[in-house]
Amino acid sequence: MIKDVDYYIDPKGKWVFTSVYHEARGYCCGEACKHCPYDYEAVPEPLKTRAQLIRITLNKNSSDAIHPKD
Repeated sequence: MIKDVDYYIDPKGKWVFTSVYHEARGYCCGEACKHCPYDYEAVPEPLKTRAQLIRITLNKNSSDAIHPKD
């Protein structure tokens, strides 16, 4: 594994796998990973819905920061 390609270490010291790593693995592991490119397909409910809502909120907030509303 290559640091900053397959994973990075967050401010709390935890390893976070990137979408590159997940895509190379080829499937959703069901752990609600932050960068899951498979839309959490193997994650059980209600965690799946929660993870999807968090992703939507984070994407919306980062989009608003790039393109602020007038």
